[in-house]
Amino acid sequence: VAGLGNYGMRGTRHSVGMEVLDRLARQLAVAEGWRVDKRCCADVALATTHGLELVLLKPRRFMNLNGLSVASAAEIYSLGPEDIYLVHDDLDKALGKVAIKLGGSARGHNGVQSCITALHSNEMTRLRIGIGRP
Repeated sequence: VAGLGNYGMRGTRHSVGMEVLDRLARQLAVAEGWRVDKRCCADVALATTHGLELVLLKPRRFMNLNGLSVASAAEIYSLGPEDIYLVHDDLDKALGKVAIKLGGSARGHNGVQSCITALHSNEMTRLRIGIGRP
């Protein structure tokens, strides 16, 4: 589960994916388990829930390069694009609205496009978090 955003710009609308990952880590009781993984240039926490092993990932790169971290982590943890969930902001959704999207285009989102390019696939499931237009 990768929370897309601009690392170091916490609290901004475009880093809502990382905020969601922080909340998820707290709910899974692994918030103290975040560690820097230099192999994929990301903060990583491991969790288990309902018999599933999860890799939570917050890339330490700018949004348009998030895919490099996601692809490196996929290789390290032997994950295919179909195993990856991207959590990201969506300007076209009203603030607070969420939607799940399976595959398809990036719809103009630079972080998603970076992941599609780096993974050579668009098969990732996406949790789109509405941030609305300014």
